[in-house]
Amino acid sequence: MKITALNVYQVDLPLKEGRYNWSNGNYVEVFDSTVLEIITDEGLKGYAECCPLGSAYLPSFALGVRAGLAELSPHLIGQDPLNIGQINRTMDAALRGHPYAKAPVDIACWDLLGKATGQPLYTLLGGAAQQDVVLYRAISQEAPDIMAQKIQGYAAEGYTKFQLKVGGDANDDIDRIHATRAVLKKTDLLVADANTGWTRHEAARVLGAIAGMDVYVEQPCLTYEECVSIRRRTALPFVMDEVIDTPNTLVRGIADDAMDVINLKISKVGGLSKARLMRDLCVAHGIPMTIEDTWGGDITTAAIAHLARSTPSEFTFSATDFNSYGTVDIAEGAPKRVNGRMTAADRPGLGVTPIFDALGAPFAQYS
Repeated sequence: MKITALNVYQVDLPLKEGRYNWSNGNYVEVFDSTVLEIITDEGLKGYAECCPLGSAYLPSFALGVRAGLAELSPHLIGQDPLNIGQINRTMDAALRGHPYAKAPVDIACWDLLGKATGQPLYTLLGGAAQQDVVLYRAISQEAPDIMAQKIQGYAAEGYTKFQLKVGGDANDDIDRIHATRAVLKKTDLLVADANTGWTRHEAARVLGAIAGMDVYVEQPCLTYEECVSIRRRTALPFVMDEVIDTPNTLVRGIADDAMDVINLKISKVGGLSKARLMRDLCVAHGIPMTIEDTWGGDITTAAIAHLARSTPSEFTFSATDFNSYGTVDIAEGAPKRVNGRMTAADRPGLGVTPIFDALGAPFAQYS
């Protein structure tokens, strides 16, 4: 099998809530997502999606995805998409870094491998380890009482795990954590996710004010070293996200006992190949994961579901149904939330079919 063409689509994903706010005043109202179609000489087509969380979250941005695909495409034409290891070596030789731009190529090749062999991706990623996966809901940063009201609403929809967006003013964040924990059941989980937004003294102050509460703390500070410093000062369970972006940083974090949980974002690490490697390292070392991505719609949600379904439940801290946050459907057959859980399709590959009327004309075509 050979790659004969790559089609790139750009699609806007507006939010049902109108705006998504996180640390230090950052927000997005309409997400800019890129969908990739890889066409082969045997008639099979593979799909993937990459949607950075704006340009101020990670070293990634929407225009960078499409620029990266333009740079990579000439090197991919004629390659065997089922030889995914060679595809990744080809991309790494052609473009240093920029894993998020390589991620959709890797994912689309996995989709093709599933279709070529007649197997769903969760089978290829290790086999079904659970029937469905538990989801968390991200609660956009707002006033404490509004965030508490939203948590109550989403709890009524079946969610039992909540990721609270903090990382703003320390006084407000202390109030946010207290107000939201107060409306939850004892069995519900609350994660206070600062998204790198606190300085070290702010993080120390907040954690001192919530000591003894039933809450997880996620990525309080910008750097790995700052986060480890805060980790050493608290007994609260600790989640690392933004700074765990490669297998090497994961190995360092495991060796340093830097976290209890990691947030594993597929495009952040370069696609399903690297995500599977990091997933397996976490399982081997007893580290649970939130399995997700930076953002996305139906196609991203499908990739998350397959990786999560092939992960043992005791190591799946949670996953994300991003397609429930937006107002636009871009693929048929995508996972749907049922009572706070979702599952991956049993159809070959990702098990989704793009809705081309929603995608519109290609942004770019390479052949």
